[in-house]
Amino acid sequence: MVEAAPEVKTFRAKKVRPPWRVWTKRILLGLVALAALYHLTIVFRVFRYRSVDPQETAMMALRADEAESNGVAVKREQTWVGYDRISPNLVRAVLAGEDSRFFDHSGFDWEEIKKAIEEDWKKREFKRGASTISQQLAKNLFLSTSKNPLRKLHEALITWEMELMLSKRRILEIYLNVIEWGDGIYGAEAAAQKYFNTSAASLSAEQAAFLSAMIPNPRTVYNPQKHPRRVERRKNLILRLMRHVVVPKDLS
Repeated sequence: MVEAAPEVKTFRAKKVRPPWRVWTKRILLGLVALAALYHLTIVFRVFRYRSVDPQETAMMALRADEAESNGVAVKREQTWVGYDRISPNLVRAVLAGEDSRFFDHSGFDWEEIKKAIEEDWKKREFKRGASTISQQLAKNLFLSTSKNPLRKLHEALITWEMELMLSKRRILEIYLNVIEWGDGIYGAEAAAQKYFNTSAASLSAEQAAFLSAMIPNPRTVYNPQKHPRRVERRKNLILRLMRHVVVPKDLS
């Protein structure tokens, strides 16, 4: 009788990961956790803005840092006013100049985005903007002015969350109270006082169109002191476009 050969067991050596891989994974997970925690603070702030007015925006902080770096006094003129105390003329002018389909989209104007991509592709450059009022507000409140793709993705996420948590009226109210209208001039009330010595509630259609014309870049490109003709041309265009802007009645 032939005895069976004893079974030979083979053991595979346990694969040992290099220490640098382990630490890289831990560091990446840590960074993701920190990013998620940071974003949760933004979500909490957006939720609070349903009833609490922002005290300072990322844009205001940036301008203050720039002023301090240049050794000049930090300027900030701002008086918060409710939506009911902002002229309907300014609302229509801003919609005409910045986001005519504001009430028809959920934060992103895909038609404008498509046009911007096509135009940039033809010119082989990335210049045309297609940001909605909601996107502009997300950047103004929380982010830098960088064109970094990651920053743009973060802007998109915040925009989506704002549209979920805030009404269109509230988005407009915050936007019109925090956007920049010149060196240290923030919001409609300060702008109305600065340029026309009147209140935001009393702005005429022409005055409103003038302020709207400045919004894309009030410090340089559309600064009325540096480029009055350029601002005048854009103001006249906005005046024509305002005739076609309809604000829902339940918003006023």
